[in-house]
Amino acid sequence: MTKFARVALYAALGAAALTFIYPFLWMASTTLKPPLEVGSLALIPEHVTFDNYRIMWSRAPFGRALLNSLFVAGTVTAAVLVLSSMTAYAMARLTFPGRTVLNAATIAVLLVPGQLTLIPLYTMVVQLGWIDTYAALIVPYVFNATAILMLRQFFLQIPQSLIDSARMDGMGELRILFTIFWPLAKPALALVAIFTFMGTWNEVLWPLLVVRDQQIMTLPQLLTVFQLGGGAGTLGVSLAAAMVLVVPVVIAYMFLQRHFIESIAGAGVKG
Repeated sequence: MTKFARVALYAALGAAALTFIYPFLWMASTTLKPPLEVGSLALIPEHVTFDNYRIMWSRAPFGRALLNSLFVAGTVTAAVLVLSSMTAYAMARLTFPGRTVLNAATIAVLLVPGQLTLIPLYTMVVQLGWIDTYAALIVPYVFNATAILMLRQFFLQIPQSLIDSARMDGMGELRILFTIFWPLAKPALALVAIFTFMGTWNEVLWPLLVVRDQQIMTLPQLLTVFQLGGGAGTLGVSLAAAMVLVVPVVIAYMFLQRHFIESIAGAGVKG
């Protein structure tokens, strides 16, 4: 590749990246602008103010909602990693009656749109008395067919000789999973963790159905109610609330991005 072609390529990639980055940077800067500057496309405010954040925190319990979202998303992510890896290990490395049926059922779950299960799930939650509880926000997401299939495919690539050696040393299946498979599957686990955390963190529709108490609401749900109910008042306050929703996901990705990229690159090479 010539020098000119390389410069042109980097310029094109930089312009493409700017189209994704600029809206986020503009949103972040707008939260620090007074109402008169909100319409400006400039990224640097002429008069920096934190009034938008003060108004946001004073009008709704966003602090409690942030803790609720962290608790729900963190609990779901941890449960999915443990339970999905156990299921994936059984499907990949153990022989038992009904294994083929379980594989087919897991794939079939992915073919059913989530919207079709809302009414049955809501009916079950009502009958169990879980309305306005954390259980209604956590339990329906503990089973994750996508995570199971992703981990199963990764576990199939681990040499059988490692498992045989561990069994000869007297290790049980759970110990093999958590002491041998988990360290080797860090990229896949990181990928599952990111997708699960982001999916649970950004979920709005299901919390709107099962939670009405503001003390139990997650951050996306409270933000939706806050904006649709006219609580924001101005664009700056609305964007400040959105920033509180975005920042934890960005931080989580920053910590896991190396494993995330490794998993994507490995999948591309092996595919």
